Amino acid sequence: MGAYDEKKETCGTICLKYLLFAFNFLFWLAGGVVMAVGIWTLVEKSDYISLLSSSTYAASAYILILAGVIVMVTGVLGCCATFREQRNLLRVYFVLLLCIFLLEILAGVLAYIYYQQLNEELKQNLKETMVQKYKQENEKQITKAVDKLQQEFKCCGSNSSADWAESKWVTTGQAGTRKVPDSCCKTITENCGERYHPSNIYKEEGGCITKLEKFILDHLRIIGAVGIGIACVQIVGMVFTCCLYRNLKAEPY
Repeated sequence: MGAYDEKKETCGTICLKYLLFAFNFLFWLAGGVVMAVGIWTLVEKSDYISLLSSSTYAASAYILILAGVIVMVTGVLGCCATFREQRNLLRVYFVLLLCIFLLEILAGVLAYIYYQQLNEELKQNLKETMVQKYKQENEKQITKAVDKLQQEFKCCGSNSSADWAESKWVTTGQAGTRKVPDSCCKTITENCGERYHPSNIYKEEGGCITKLEKFILDHLRIIGAVGIGIACVQIVGMVFTCCLYRNLKAEPY
């Protein structure tokens, strides 16, 4: 009977080892995805981040990058711990899984909180940022972001093209004869912002604020879904780790 129990335990341990190995391989791949989402958010869309007064959107992306790096390292550690059958390594692996779990839950929560307050922040700050900082000294990043925003989303001004009449760029004479930036034009040519007509510039109501809000909300959904989704998967890994840890005999000291 004792030999049967020992064989049964050995088979159970072997099954757990291979399940945990498969999990770690998928987990390693998931870490790459998490890191890629964070990097893509910061690198590809960094111009738009400069238009936001809050750092929550960027913070969520940084947390995902950090979590992704730790996930990939943890995946390798998990494979080593599994096949070497070392309880100490499994302890370290479990603690890292728990830390990553908390990091990704934090990223998801931050994304959700910012999702709720984004509309109010854009209403309060986007117009002021555009009219006060566009083409001003030491504000090249804002200028680049505004021009990219207006061209990419085919919009003009925060709420409408009329916002530009209040801008420092226009009121101080820096704009010359232009009424709006050239980036408001449907077809950009030099000084095309002089001709303030719907056939020449984007004049639809809602301006850039509604389009930027939709864009960021879509990305917050991705950040939140990735963070919380991977965190839920990690629960499975933690369960496998605990089961394998209990099945392994304590290491002699």
